[in-house]
Amino acid sequence: MDFLRELATNPFLVTPIVAWFVAQLLKVIINLIVNKKLIWERLVGDGGMPSGHSATVASLALITALMKGVGSFEFAIGAILAIIVCHDAAGVRWETGRQARVLNDIIRILESKELPETKLKELVGHTPLQVAMGILVGAVVAVAMYFVWRVIL
Repeated sequence: MDFLRELATNPFLVTPIVAWFVAQLLKVIINLIVNKKLIWERLVGDGGMPSGHSATVASLALITALMKGVGSFEFAIGAILAIIVCHDAAGVRWETGRQARVLNDIIRILESKELPETKLKELVGHTPLQVAMGILVGAVVAVAMYFVWRVIL
């Protein structure tokens, strides 16, 4: 029982999970507003506004800074992880999605039965704005959860 209680009250685990969920829920809502379609798959999908990856790691770094201090090794690990993940989301993964769109266009143009039927996933990365909004979501969740943790712990 202590194991479950420790997991449920671990701010460095729960806060990023809440931030990820909020970001993913926002994706569903934004997609509904923009495309006039409720697509629940956006709740677990990659890409889109805001970046769930960025929200997750930003909240981890910030809750660590608030609870352990910016001089702690835990914060250093969280901050470096956040920088790497956010850079990757807006860099490599975004470019991978652009390449997938080009390859899908080539496959559509050729329309040959000898080509594979598989369509490459195009929505895998984020624009810098989507990453920035993910960081903002993560920061807001971390600050809100910090006050919750101060009451609980």
